[in-house]
Amino acid sequence: MTSVEGSRAPEARSGSPSLRRLLPPARRFLAGRKGVLVRLGAWSVVESAQTFVAGYGVARAVDGGFLVGDTLTGLGWLAVAGVTVVLGAPVVTGVFAQLAGLTEPLRDHLVRRAVVQSMARALAGPGGGDRAAVSRLTNQVEIVRDSFAGLVLTLRSFVFTAAGALVGLFFLDPALLVVVVPPLVGGLTLFLVTLRPMAASQRRALAADEALGDHAARTRGALRDITACGTEAEAARYGARLIAEAAATSRVLARWAAVRATALGVAGQAPVLLLLVAVPWLRGRGVTTGALLGAFTYLAQALLPALHTLMTAIGAAGTRLLVVLDRFAGTASPPFPTDMTPHAPHTPVTASADGPEQARRPLRDAPRTQCATHAPAVELRAVTVAYGARAQPVLDALDLRVEDGEHLAVVGPSGIGKSTLARLIAGTLAPSSGEVEVAGRTIAGRSTAELSALRVLVPQQAYVFTGTVRDNLGYLRPNARRADIEAAVRELGAAPLVERLGGLDAPVRPHDLSQGERQLMVLTRVHLSMARLLLLDEATCHLDAASEARAEVALARRPGALVVVAHRISSAMRADRILVLDGVGATCGTHRDLLDRSPLYRDLVGHWGGSRK
Repeated sequence: MTSVEGSRAPEARSGSPSLRRLLPPARRFLAGRKGVLVRLGAWSVVESAQTFVAGYGVARAVDGGFLVGDTLTGLGWLAVAGVTVVLGAPVVTGVFAQLAGLTEPLRDHLVRRAVVQSMARALAGPGGGDRAAVSRLTNQVEIVRDSFAGLVLTLRSFVFTAAGALVGLFFLDPALLVVVVPPLVGGLTLFLVTLRPMAASQRRALAADEALGDHAARTRGALRDITACGTEAEAARYGARLIAEAAATSRVLARWAAVRATALGVAGQAPVLLLLVAVPWLRGRGVTTGALLGAFTYLAQALLPALHTLMTAIGAAGTRLLVVLDRFAGTASPPFPTDMTPHAPHTPVTASADGPEQARRPLRDAPRTQCATHAPAVELRAVTVAYGARAQPVLDALDLRVEDGEHLAVVGPSGIGKSTLARLIAGTLAPSSGEVEVAGRTIAGRSTAELSALRVLVPQQAYVFTGTVRDNLGYLRPNARRADIEAAVRELGAAPLVERLGGLDAPVRPHDLSQGERQLMVLTRVHLSMARLLLLDEATCHLDAASEARAEVALARRPGALVVVAHRISSAMRADRILVLDGVGATCGTHRDLLDRSPLYRDLVGHWGGSRK
């Protein structure tokens, strides 16, 4: 049965993701593009000059123009300030043109690097595919490109805008810097202090959310196993613990977000408030009205918007960029391009059935299972099934032999390949490689009629149609005698059901039957079949334990072989032999043998308690 806990999401690493690992290649990347940086800096100096002129022009227009009655001079300075704003469009165009010289080489390198690594892993052999390659080639590369571009724009704009504004304040009156700079520096410092713990909190919150989602998905897929094993309370406790962890990490993240909002308030609002409060003091030191208006212009139009954008970008795009770059840096070569030498691919490690810390062999390296030595009712030779060219095999190089007259149970966690094996034997699924034979005949390419004569596959969803009871029970054997049908009804314990419906000639309305009643009717139908191989794919899951035991014993007594995909260990223990699939390989043997040889089987039996040896 599938463990209700599954594998936990990786714990969040504290702090920013591998900054020490990312900074050296980033420096080398930027050092190799000095020309682009110089041109970008030149355009940024022009932008800084624009910022300076905008505030200084307002101050000169007031002090040297309007307040002294010289309207033309005032309008002239305002016109100069307005022209600098209008000329901002060519500056923006120039900045973006140079920005492409940084972002596009980074994007191209990441794409090439993702392709090289994906191909290297594919060439390493089946099972060596890189499932994250598509995400890295598309979504993650674009995230890096856009986030990197946004950060460069934001940092550049803040540095040069702040430089222009601070120089302008100094030229207007140095006393303005005494009022404006401390809250700016204090708020920015407080914001920078929150980066590392907030990044760690975001990682922990992400890990907790992933663990909770993984647990929900695993539990949903293993509900029957959990119910059969009686581990509902354990699953609920584990889920509650994950919910509590997610809530705790969210609260921590919210507290750091509050600190970040405080930092933004201090840096973005306090300078204006302090400047208003300090107006009498500044006027007493000779600061002019124009200088005060210029200072407010610098704050409202340039400095504070740039600071707000910087904090927002670093808090959002910066964290996203570091997280994604950490995915690239977690592989063999640095994320920023320094050379294009391909590196050896990273080989993923698969968690073992005994615990996530133990490495295990890939599925294709698992030993083949030999189950018997006589003429087979079923024989699989080196059978491999994979749903896709690059997908991990569900069954890999499996050899299996089931004797005519043998009762074989197949057990293992949900999603491990039990139903795939049943479909493979039934001929409704073709193997990727290998051969499947039933009664000495190759299954591949046979018609439906030929397959129906060889085997019967009973899925979990029982098919009952509108008609008489006799029509439903005799569907696989239309010429069955009444005595044979009645004998099958008695064998399977379906007599009370038939009597309730009104006898063999009574009509059947499928929607009036429960799931268990439908399964009982289909199992009786199967018992009447002339096929010598019966395949039950959890076909008794809606029956109670006593009805299931009676049905399986009756089906095992009929001529031929019985293969049961078991959802209860009690069902497996009734079989002659048991095949355990664990995702690594397969182990076949009796109940007593498997208790000694298979840790997974011991775990399955242990869930039920009171194992019978």
